Amino acid sequence: MCPLPDRPGLRAAGEISLSTRPVWEGALERLARCEDDVFHMEMSAVTFIDVAGASALALTAHNLGEGRRVVVSRPPGTLRRLLELFWPDLAAMEVTL
Repeated sequence: MCPLPDRPGLRAAGEISLSTRPVWEGALERLARCEDDVFHMEMSAVTFIDVAGASALALTAHNLGEGRRVVVSRPPGTLRRLLELFWPDLAAMEVTL
């Protein structure tokens, strides 16, 4: 995980799975503490995300509070499918390709 230089957010890379869960959850905790209304998660270099990782992201977005959201840029196909399947109406998350 590394910060984005031009907007509030992080760039994720590699796999998000059981072995990387502590790093992923730490990044999501930082996201939740961010005071900006919009937080960007750039994911073009993520090769895989498991259901637990997607669930943690969705739960974090859901708990952000009124008027706040996460913009997920260029996520892997697995994340897009999981979000569409399990969290199709999650207003606090926007996915951009």
